[in-house]
Amino acid sequence: MSSSVYLSNPVVTINAVDVTNQCSSAVFLRMIESLESTSFGQTHRSFVGGLENSTLTVTMYNSFAATETYATLKDLVGTQVTVKIKPTDAATSATNPESQLVGAYLESLPIVNGQLGALDVIDIVFTAGAYSVATA
Repeated sequence: MSSSVYLSNPVVTINAVDVTNQCSSAVFLRMIESLESTSFGQTHRSFVGGLENSTLTVTMYNSFAATETYATLKDLVGTQVTVKIKPTDAATSATNPESQLVGAYLESLPIVNGQLGALDVIDIVFTAGAYSVATA
């Protein structure tokens, strides 16, 4: 039986600020853009790797309190930041690797995303940057 990851206590940091208690979901996507290299005479398309364009999308509960979501993110729009995520709050290791994007760009910040009777939840997307993973 293969082992699966159950994320009950991941850690999310944005510019060294722990925002874990404000997050409900995270998707870290590592992507290398494809460049077509198909030439005459080939019977199938061919691709090679281009530039990396990874993203981290974090779903956060919106709050305007002094140390919460809005205060943490408001001055980061239009800037490059470092974002990190690891599966648990245990020490970083081979079984609890910390993935990060250094120089990730935050293009936009939803100010309000509300409905009657529902929590204000926003999706924050960090794009590009240099991907790395720490195991120690």
